Amino acid sequence: MAASACDQDGSEPSNARYGDCPVSGQYGEFQLSPETAGALTVRTTLPAPGWWNGDTPDSVKSGYEYCMAANIAYRSGLDRVNVKNAPFPEVVSGRTKDFDLALAQITITPERSKVADFSPPYLSSTLGLLIRDGEKINQDNIRDVRIGVAEGTTGEEFVGDRIKPVRPVTAFANDPELITALEEGRIDAVVHDTTILLAYPQKQESRVSLVGQYRTDQGYGALYPKGSPDKEELDRIIRQLIDDGTLAKLSAVYLGAAFGRDPAKIPYLTVDDGS
Repeated sequence: MAASACDQDGSEPSNARYGDCPVSGQYGEFQLSPETAGALTVRTTLPAPGWWNGDTPDSVKSGYEYCMAANIAYRSGLDRVNVKNAPFPEVVSGRTKDFDLALAQITITPERSKVADFSPPYLSSTLGLLIRDGEKINQDNIRDVRIGVAEGTTGEEFVGDRIKPVRPVTAFANDPELITALEEGRIDAVVHDTTILLAYPQKQESRVSLVGQYRTDQGYGALYPKGSPDKEELDRIIRQLIDDGTLAKLSAVYLGAAFGRDPAKIPYLTVDDGS
């Protein structure tokens, strides 16, 4: 059940807005120094079905990461979530400071940790292999086909460093362009986060299949501006959301519907170096 948002005197904040998200825990238990007074400013990359349900910042009212942000805001005594949309490479670049945290299915990597700070991981990540229905592409012939990736992602790095295809790799600015290119036959396969790709075979008129996933031993984290004064407090909130089961509930509600299948049952793939 969603908790009632209350001011310190017990009254409900008159301007609290968290979309359609259930919020829980103690309102105002944690103290942040937010970028914008009264709001939690979150950067992300739209669209991201299941994670941020809506195509524009103003239209997003639900989704795993949006409702995660809503619960962080609620427990910090902030009455709304201010969503800022940006291309993924910009989100992880470390060049901008006008936000409190970024939630965009960001895999924690040593390279990104040089320019930004991260929370504890809140979800493990693997890389999925998406192909057109009827194609016979697998771990044995993946090097010989045209692979598409999302620009600036760990999938792009994995393809170049581990799969090492013989044909040029094409990087796309956003996920819809990437999937459209696959459906139209301009590329033969997509390597991208499994938890993102799972949504596409479920769509009506879908012509793609998720046939396997690569282990990465990595996880998603909230990204903070380097040196953020709120890192310790935000880390505490996210650990609390993990420990009290809030994130597990959000996963069941929002990602379960988007996935349509259990990620753990997707076959695991290997590359020639034995990984």
